[in-house]
Order: sequence, then structure tokens, then C-alpha cells
Amino acid sequence: MTASVSLRDVIGLDNTPPRLAESTLVLIDFQNTYRSGVMALDGAEEALAAGARLLAAARAAGTPVVHVADAGYDLTTELGSISAEVAPAEGEPVVVKQVPNAFHATDLEKVLRDLGAGPDLVLAGFMTHMCVAFTAQGAFNLGYRPTVVAEATATRSLAAPDGTVVPAAALRTAALTTIADVFGVVVPTVADLAP
Repeated sequence: MTASVSLRDVIGLDNTPPRLAESTLVLIDFQNTYRSGVMALDGAEEALAAGARLLAAARAAGTPVVHVADAGYDLTTELGSISAEVAPAEGEPVVVKQVPNAFHATDLEKVLRDLGAGPDLVLAGFMTHMCVAFTAQGAFNLGYRPTVVAEATATRSLAAPDGTVVPAAALRTAALTTIADVFGVVVPTVADLAP
């Protein structure tokens, strides 16, 4: 079996990852609720560790950072709060969203404008197939150039419509493949982004 040409290639979009220093980092739903219990994600701890490395690299490069949190979890509790490893530093904005696309009915666009963000956004967070994918799509639809750091995302196994189980790794790969087909660039690791 051979792979089809991506839609990005068909329409001539650039697949070169941006420099971290010339981007804005958007960390999506790195909340404690995804680390244990009913919403625990496969690979959450590894993704969170990669997210922490990405955040440290962004701060070292002077990259603006925006944190996104899902209002579906009580943000005032330990379970709903952003994980300590990637907690916002003073001055880093937090955008609270109601739906998977962090741009929908939020002030994320205004926050990005106020930060002087250019077209390049670097995205990471939870869950790969849901909020990361739909925020990448939302960014693309608004004219941004999103790049997703694959190792800094995680998801969970789900039941397919036919009753079989789609393993988390397969769902994550499918989501990242969908993003890379048209909505954005996907890099495997933090190290694949130049500072």
C-alpha cells in the first residue's frame, strides 16, 4: 500500500516546522483530570513531561505562551487545574474554553493579537483526537499556521461505531495524520523544533 499525497502538498502549503522563537506556544488542557481516574489518558505522563520540556524551551527562547483550560472541569480544584509541570507563569494568559476548538467563543484570537503573535502557533496538550485536533483546525481556518508536537499529546482508547475498541495509539496516530493532511505541520518531538 502506498500513501496518498497530502492535501497540504496538493495545494502547496509549506511543511517546514517553524522556529520556536518565532512562534507562539499554545498549551491545551494539560489538566490533572487526564492523569488518573475515568479520564486518564494513555501516555499522559510522558506527554506531560514532553510538554514541560517544550514549555521550558519556549520560555528560554522568549516565545509567548498561552495556556488553554477546559471549563468542563472545575478549575478551582486540584483535579481540574492545569498540571504543576506546565503551570502558567506570571503574565502567561489562560484562556478558558467550553468546546474542543479553543478559538470558538473564547478570547484566544484577541489574546494572540495582544501578544503580537504571527502566523506560527505551536500546539501541544490533551486530547490529541479532540481538543488538539479541533484547535489545530480552528487555527488553520483563521489563517494561522499550526504545528503540533506529537510527543506532547495523548489520548485514550475509545469504542468504534462497530463496537470494536480503537486503541489510544491508533486514535492518536489517526488524529495526527488528519492534522498533517491539511490543518498543520506535525513534528514528532520537541527536539524537532529549532529554538
